[in-house]
Amino acid sequence: MTPYHQLASDYARLLKQGRSFPLGTFKPTPRPEIPPNAPKALFFAPHPDDECIVGGIAARLLRQARINLINVAVTLGSKKERQQERLRELQNACDYIGFTLLTTGPNGLEKHWAACVKVIKDIIEQHQPKVLLFPHDRDWNSTHIGTHYLVMDALKQMPASYTCYLVETEFWGAMTDPNLMVEMSAEDLGDMMAATSFHVGEVNRNPYHLLLAPWMMDNVRRGGEVVGGQGGAVPDYTFAVLYRLRKWSQGQATKLFEGGKQVPLSMNVGELFA
Repeated sequence: MTPYHQLASDYARLLKQGRSFPLGTFKPTPRPEIPPNAPKALFFAPHPDDECIVGGIAARLLRQARINLINVAVTLGSKKERQQERLRELQNACDYIGFTLLTTGPNGLEKHWAACVKVIKDIIEQHQPKVLLFPHDRDWNSTHIGTHYLVMDALKQMPASYTCYLVETEFWGAMTDPNLMVEMSAEDLGDMMAATSFHVGEVNRNPYHLLLAPWMMDNVRRGGEVVGGQGGAVPDYTFAVLYRLRKWSQGQATKLFEGGKQVPLSMNVGELFA
């Protein structure tokens, strides 16, 4: 036996222990005071639970930058018999983590493409967000990919004068070119795990909440080189989430910087959008 055998056993023990923890029974976290005129960020979540799973930067935008974070429920899942239950779970998760919830309709978006694009465009026009969060174009799951193109098609219908920052997320399919690695604290990760646990039906099927920690640890391994540069030194992060950050200007997505950026806990993530 080596110390690594003990470490592997400890990992397995902790995962098994986590399966006995309660789901969605926690009091909301303290929500920071958000000024009435605070800039807005819209998180276009393809499914209920994506806002918790990939929303590390969203939590930091809310807590560090005091940005009004609004989670837009693009769909409520494909199983009609579960949609209203998933909406209740989503509301409870958002209440816990502090996100405002906005729905796209009683059952989410289920209409033809042009009508769906109009719904997204109308939401963007109404809120004039400074930041948009949504999946990247190869995030494997068809609803994730569809959400990407819904947002992009809606942006193309906005006036040429409209500008905002685009933060593309990944979960099912890793990006080949993320350019942003955002460090997450153990406290924020714990809040995201607890928030995800409110999606009881989903985590009973697949324990996403318990797997956030190893996923974020692997993001540090991958992001250290994919974002930081091949062969570069990996930062001393334990947990991180990877994104692609661009700017929408004059009707197209443009680069903000060359190479990649790392956002440690000591940096206010709002500085990226100043």
